[in-house]
Amino acid sequence: MIREAVKSLIAKGLVTTGPKVGTRVLPEEHWNWFDPDVIAWQAKAGLTPEFLRDLMDLRRVVEPAAVRLAAQRATPEDITDIETAFEGMTRVVKEGGDYVSYDLRFHQGLLRACRNRMLIHMSKALGALLRTSFELSASKKGGPAGSLALHRAVLDAVIARNPAKAEKAILVLIDGAHLDIEEILASSRDLPRLNKPASMLKAA
Repeated sequence: MIREAVKSLIAKGLVTTGPKVGTRVLPEEHWNWFDPDVIAWQAKAGLTPEFLRDLMDLRRVVEPAAVRLAAQRATPEDITDIETAFEGMTRVVKEGGDYVSYDLRFHQGLLRACRNRMLIHMSKALGALLRTSFELSASKKGGPAGSLALHRAVLDAVIARNPAKAEKAILVLIDGAHLDIEEILASSRDLPRLNKPASMLKAA
């Protein structure tokens, strides 16, 4: 059992073993940051500013490209899933509830709709950032309500099969989320803890 666990950690780039040196933890630059377990463990241990900024850079590279592809490749089932998530977000803004989970479902639906296995796999690494971004947005007064139109613009562009418009719309959302995170990092406020349930939104 222990041997298998060590093999798993070696595969993730977390540790190394060798004769006479035993098992050693490797520096972070050796870790496999595209492994969902590594991302999840780091998120539970605590999100550092460096970790969040790395993820923000990754999101700005990956998500616009994925949304462009989604506007070209999304199936009717993909569109239905994304629309259902948006309807959930709209309902929660009015009635209260778990806004973050619907927001996460919306963006993950877009990433799945790109129909590219590698980009979909990379989306798992973005999960911690997306959850953090949505928690921060939900905590801002009027944040969720104000973002609904921006989400709708992304969805409408995907439905219209307009890649350029979809990319432009998602960049507006991403850049707003980045500003929210930088504002928090510049303050003394604590970042959300991802090992706890998402915060509930109060009814409007």
